[in-house]
Amino acid sequence: MIEAGATLAQARLALPLDALENRILLCHALNLPRVALITQSERVLTTDEASVLNALVGRRLRGEPIAYIVGEREFFGLPFKVTPAVLIPRPDTELLVELALERLAPQACLLDMGTGSGAIAVAAAHTRPDLTVTALDVSDDALAIARANATANAARVRFVRSDWFAALGDARFDVIASNPPYIVAGDVHLSEGDLRFEPVDALTDHADGLSDLRQIVAGASAHLDAGGWLLLEHGYDQAGAVRALLAARGYTDVQSWRDLAGIERVSGGRRGA
Repeated sequence: MIEAGATLAQARLALPLDALENRILLCHALNLPRVALITQSERVLTTDEASVLNALVGRRLRGEPIAYIVGEREFFGLPFKVTPAVLIPRPDTELLVELALERLAPQACLLDMGTGSGAIAVAAAHTRPDLTVTALDVSDDALAIARANATANAARVRFVRSDWFAALGDARFDVIASNPPYIVAGDVHLSEGDLRFEPVDALTDHADGLSDLRQIVAGASAHLDAGGWLLLEHGYDQAGAVRALLAARGYTDVQSWRDLAGIERVSGGRRGA
């Protein structure tokens, strides 16, 4: 426990977390920029500040993700508001954004399916203001957070409440990207680490991990222009199965791409003429 009267330097050394998490929680509890931990290292914590800091550390020690504690996570160089209503954006998903941007011509149209915090859609729209970006989700709570993130990052995105393709009508796009629930029901990881605190319906399809991916692959061609790309994030061992789904539906140039850890993380293909 950190007591009132401790300096910032002392608190930083005494906190029981790793150095990065200590810094993040100190800055958040005291509403200080990172540089202040150095320039104000001899500043003394008040009773209220020590109490707030100890409460935050207690939450982290009980396993709550740092992103939910501070209410924010960086993705694609942008700050994103996050709550337990949405998944925490992860660096692996930046690969999906990069692949989509590479395949979008000027003034092209992008659809982000199951947007959650809006990370994919907002990152793309912020990077390429020329794009027409649409993002959908079935969760009203998620859409509210995604809209707030679009506003905060000055990204122009159209948000639609939809259960996958249900509310899209005859809309068509040049690229469809999605990071759907793909963890197999009962997977031990769902009860470990940060995943324990994240929305379970955004993590697993409560089946074999491929049911949402099958639904997206089956319906995407009706909403893709000829030559348009479908790009899907998936589990570490699902690349072969997803490629097979794409090939069976007539997609061409079917392939998978590896994330920074060397894992096949995204698979995709092009709609034929």
